[in-house]
Amino acid sequence: MGQTITQNRAARHEYFVLESYEAGIELYGTEIKSIRNGAVNLKESWADIQDGQVFVYGMHISPYEKGNIFNKDPFRARRLLLHKKEINKLAGKIKQDGLTLVPLSLYFKNQYVKVELGLCKGKKLYDKREAAAKKDAKRTIDRALKERNR
Repeated sequence: MGQTITQNRAARHEYFVLESYEAGIELYGTEIKSIRNGAVNLKESWADIQDGQVFVYGMHISPYEKGNIFNKDPFRARRLLLHKKEINKLAGKIKQDGLTLVPLSLYFKNQYVKVELGLCKGKKLYDKREAAAKKDAKRTIDRALKERNR
Protein backbone atom coordinates (compact mmCIF):
# COMPACT_ATOMS: atom_id res chain seq x y z
CA MET A 1 0.00 0.00 0.00
CA GLY A 2 1.24 3.47 -0.85
CA GLN A 3 0.60 6.89 0.68
CA THR A 4 -2.72 6.85 2.56
CA ILE A 5 -5.15 9.64 1.66
CA THR A 6 -7.99 8.81 4.06
CA GLN A 7 -9.38 5.90 6.06
CA ASN A 8 -12.90 4.86 6.97
CA ARG A 9 -12.45 4.39 10.73
CA ALA A 10 -16.17 3.93 11.30
CA ALA A 11 -16.18 0.86 9.04
CA ARG A 12 -13.88 -1.12 11.34
CA HIS A 13 -16.13 -0.18 14.27
CA GLU A 14 -19.37 -1.13 12.51
CA TYR A 15 -18.22 -4.28 10.64
CA PHE A 16 -16.04 -7.37 10.85
CA VAL A 17 -13.70 -7.19 7.84
CA LEU A 18 -13.45 -10.71 6.39
CA GLU A 19 -11.43 -9.99 3.22
CA SER A 20 -10.01 -6.92 1.55
CA TYR A 21 -9.45 -6.16 -2.12
CA GLU A 22 -7.54 -3.47 -3.96
CA ALA A 23 -9.53 -1.69 -6.64
CA GLY A 24 -8.84 1.18 -8.99
CA ILE A 25 -11.36 3.99 -9.17
CA GLU A 26 -12.64 5.92 -12.18
CA LEU A 27 -12.24 9.66 -11.50
CA TYR A 28 -12.17 12.97 -13.38
CA GLY A 29 -9.27 15.43 -13.31
CA THR A 30 -10.81 17.91 -10.89
CA GLU A 31 -11.65 15.03 -8.51
CA ILE A 32 -8.01 13.90 -8.52
CA LYS A 33 -6.86 17.45 -7.73
CA SER A 34 -9.36 17.64 -4.89
CA ILE A 35 -8.19 14.25 -3.54
CA ARG A 36 -4.56 15.44 -3.64
CA ASN A 37 -5.69 18.34 -1.42
CA GLY A 38 -7.23 15.76 0.97
CA ALA A 39 -10.83 16.88 0.40
CA VAL A 40 -12.41 13.40 0.46
CA ASN A 41 -14.60 11.60 3.00
CA LEU A 42 -15.42 7.87 3.15
CA LYS A 43 -17.52 7.92 6.32
CA GLU A 44 -20.96 7.03 4.91
CA SER A 45 -19.78 5.22 1.78
CA TRP A 46 -20.58 1.70 0.56
CA ALA A 47 -20.15 -0.29 -2.64
CA ASP A 48 -22.59 -2.35 -4.68
CA ILE A 49 -22.50 -4.53 -7.79
CA GLN A 50 -24.79 -3.62 -10.70
CA ASP A 51 -24.72 -5.16 -14.18
CA GLY A 52 -21.37 -6.84 -13.55
CA GLN A 53 -19.69 -3.61 -12.41
CA VAL A 54 -18.82 -2.35 -8.92
CA PHE A 55 -19.84 1.18 -7.94
CA VAL A 56 -19.05 3.12 -4.77
CA TYR A 57 -21.81 5.34 -3.34
CA GLY A 58 -21.74 8.03 -0.67
CA MET A 59 -18.06 8.89 -1.11
CA HIS A 60 -17.80 12.67 -0.85
CA ILE A 61 -15.10 14.38 -2.92
CA SER A 62 -15.35 18.15 -2.42
CA PRO A 63 -15.48 20.24 -5.59
CA TYR A 64 -12.07 21.59 -6.65
CA GLU A 65 -11.88 25.34 -5.92
CA LYS A 66 -10.43 26.23 -9.32
CA GLY A 67 -12.47 23.65 -11.23
CA ASN A 68 -15.43 25.86 -12.23
CA ILE A 69 -17.53 24.09 -14.92
CA PHE A 70 -15.47 20.89 -14.84
CA ASN A 71 -16.47 19.99 -11.27
CA LYS A 72 -18.68 16.92 -10.87
CA ASP A 73 -21.34 16.11 -8.27
CA PRO A 74 -19.51 15.45 -4.96
CA PHE A 75 -21.69 12.39 -4.17
CA ARG A 76 -21.93 10.82 -7.63
CA ALA A 77 -21.54 7.03 -8.00
CA ARG A 78 -17.99 6.14 -9.05
CA ARG A 79 -17.03 2.95 -10.83
CA LEU A 80 -14.43 0.70 -9.21
CA LEU A 81 -12.05 -1.22 -11.43
CA LEU A 82 -11.76 -4.93 -10.60
CA HIS A 83 -11.18 -8.07 -12.67
CA LYS A 84 -14.34 -9.85 -13.86
CA LYS A 85 -13.38 -12.95 -11.86
CA GLU A 86 -13.11 -10.89 -8.64
CA ILE A 87 -16.45 -9.18 -9.31
CA ASN A 88 -18.19 -12.54 -9.84
CA LYS A 89 -16.63 -13.93 -6.63
CA LEU A 90 -17.76 -10.86 -4.65
CA ALA A 91 -21.27 -10.98 -6.15
CA GLY A 92 -21.64 -14.60 -5.10
CA LYS A 93 -20.52 -13.92 -1.52
CA ILE A 94 -22.74 -10.85 -1.16
CA LYS A 95 -25.82 -12.65 -2.48
CA GLN A 96 -25.24 -15.89 -0.59
CA ASP A 97 -23.84 -14.78 2.78
CA GLY A 98 -25.49 -11.36 3.12
CA LEU A 99 -22.18 -9.53 3.33
CA THR A 100 -21.49 -5.87 2.49
CA LEU A 101 -18.80 -4.13 0.44
CA VAL A 102 -17.33 -1.15 2.29
CA PRO A 103 -14.46 1.15 1.21
CA LEU A 104 -11.91 0.96 4.04
CA SER A 105 -9.29 3.39 2.76
CA LEU A 106 -8.15 5.50 -0.18
CA TYR A 107 -4.46 5.67 -1.08
CA PHE A 108 -1.97 6.46 -3.83
CA LYS A 109 -0.12 3.61 -5.52
CA ASN A 110 2.44 5.20 -7.84
CA GLN A 111 0.35 7.95 -9.49
CA TYR A 112 -2.97 6.07 -9.26
CA VAL A 113 -5.66 6.38 -6.61
CA LYS A 114 -6.67 2.98 -5.21
CA VAL A 115 -9.49 1.92 -2.90
CA GLU A 116 -9.13 -0.80 -0.29
CA LEU A 117 -12.49 -2.53 -0.46
CA GLY A 118 -13.54 -4.71 2.45
CA LEU A 119 -15.94 -7.65 2.35
CA CYS A 120 -17.66 -7.08 5.69
CA LYS A 121 -20.19 -8.58 8.06
CA GLY A 122 -22.15 -6.21 10.32
CA LYS A 123 -21.41 -6.17 14.05
CA LYS A 124 -24.18 -6.46 16.59
CA LEU A 125 -24.31 -4.07 19.56
CA TYR A 126 -22.79 -6.62 21.95
CA ASP A 127 -19.87 -7.15 19.53
CA LYS A 128 -19.17 -3.40 19.60
CA ARG A 129 -19.30 -3.38 23.41
CA GLU A 130 -16.93 -6.35 23.57
CA ALA A 131 -14.45 -4.64 21.22
CA ALA A 132 -14.61 -1.44 23.28
CA ALA A 133 -14.01 -3.41 26.51
CA LYS A 134 -10.96 -5.16 25.00
CA LYS A 135 -9.55 -1.84 23.80
CA ASP A 136 -10.12 -0.31 27.23
CA ALA A 137 -8.43 -3.26 28.99
CA LYS A 138 -5.41 -3.06 26.66
CA ARG A 139 -5.10 0.69 27.31
CA THR A 140 -5.19 0.09 31.09
CA ILE A 141 -2.53 -2.64 30.86
CA ASP A 142 -0.29 -0.48 28.69
CA ARG A 143 -0.65 2.45 31.10
CA ALA A 144 0.23 0.23 34.09
CA LEU A 145 3.30 -1.19 32.31
CA LYS A 146 4.44 2.30 31.38
CA GLU A 147 4.14 3.46 35.01
CA ARG A 148 6.03 0.37 36.21
CA ASN A 149 8.90 0.95 33.80
CA ARG A 150 9.48 4.51 35.04
